[in-house]
Amino acid sequence: MSQRLPFTPSGDITDDDIIYEDNHLIAVNKRAGDIVQVDDTGDEPLDEKVKKYLAKKYNKPNGAFLGVIHRLDRPVTGLILFAKTSKALERMNELFKTRQMRKTYFAIVRKRPEPPYGELVHWLVKNPKNNVTTAHGHDVKGSLRSELHYRLAGELNGYYLIEVNPITGRSHQIRVQLASLGCPIVGDNKYGYPRGSLHNSISLHARRLQFIHPIKKEPVEITAPLPKDGFWDKFAHLMPAVSDSEIKE
Repeated sequence: MSQRLPFTPSGDITDDDIIYEDNHLIAVNKRAGDIVQVDDTGDEPLDEKVKKYLAKKYNKPNGAFLGVIHRLDRPVTGLILFAKTSKALERMNELFKTRQMRKTYFAIVRKRPEPPYGELVHWLVKNPKNNVTTAHGHDVKGSLRSELHYRLAGELNGYYLIEVNPITGRSHQIRVQLASLGCPIVGDNKYGYPRGSLHNSISLHARRLQFIHPIKKEPVEITAPLPKDGFWDKFAHLMPAVSDSEIKE
């Protein structure tokens, strides 16, 4: 099994990384290699980079408030949403907790999923020592029920694009559940793909969030552009430009 090179975090956040911002929320298009919050690596986390961006943009010498609402795995790219106020953080946490968010991811695999669409339900157990999650077909001690919906979105040169809508939000959930379907994500050698990525990324992209704004009470849909790496670009035409469902108040 090939090994990844050490993670190399990206540089500072710029206007180009921001895909949505209002007085209450800010969304960033996360790059592979960035961690969302501090860990034992000592690398500067994304939330600190966003705090520095906001403090500079709005001339706040004492720093800016930023609340972490959800997380993405380090090798995953795409949409990550932060709260700019404590009120927004509290209400967004409730939306995630009560599953009032529609989350859309896209994954690229080398094996056609069978069936081409459906629901996956597993009970997941995470081993904190090696940071690996194991999927079980039934409830076991210490497990968390995990559910997602998926569909085959298209095929290109022997690669298959899968749209994923996770219902729950467990650690490594999409990665281990697709692997359990026999479809490990390209580059994800932790969960069965034969080769790791030299770019420290896996082909899993957090594409879209849809929800009712916690303060404005209006529908919001945020879409993260695809990584400009010469690979994801080839699959753009297989992705729907407009969501096929709406989140309603």
